[in-house]
Amino acid sequence: MVTGFQESNLTGPKNPRPRQELSRLLTAAVISSQFRQMLLANPDKAISAGFGGESFYLPGEEKKRIAAIHATSLADFASQISSGESGWVSTTFPAGD
Repeated sequence: MVTGFQESNLTGPKNPRPRQELSRLLTAAVISSQFRQMLLANPDKAISAGFGGESFYLPGEEKKRIAAIHATSLADFASQISSGESGWVSTTFPAGD
């Protein structure tokens, strides 16, 4: 049983890659409606706040691109990520928000 964000496979890598970090960001949004709402309302704030005591490590350009996304659902958010950078996100994320 996962008791925290850090204890799962969601813990950030020592040398993060943007795709892994985006996966962690979207996973946090899937499991937490509060984080999902923050991500949709203010992506930059959500990235900076982190989740479950963990930080998201996105290079400057990727962070700016993600912070500029305006979406009304997590599915839309994920779609904008995947359309902006071919190959970053190849997983389908649930629309459950």
